[in-house]
Amino acid sequence: MPFVYVIESSSDQTWYTGIALVPVNRLKEHNAGKNRFTKGHKPWRIIYTEEHPDWDSARKQEKYLKSAAGKNWLRKYLASKGGDTEFPA
Repeated sequence: MPFVYVIESSSDQTWYTGIALVPVNRLKEHNAGKNRFTKGHKPWRIIYTEEHPDWDSARKQEKYLKSAAGKNWLRKYLASKGGDTEFPA
């Protein structure tokens, strides 16, 4: 089942949202510079993951988390959790 994930750059606190079957493996690819955007903001750490039953629902949530409303929701959610993530980075 796919995961929607959000990673944060340790160098400049930029967020990147994506979809992956195994977020930890995808994080390794981001940190290895295999993505044009994330290559310039290394290193990255996972700050949020969410499992979905299919790619369609994952894509809808990815689009939401990339919106202003979704980013605001995620900021509030992470603040309520003390900034901790449910997924080890």
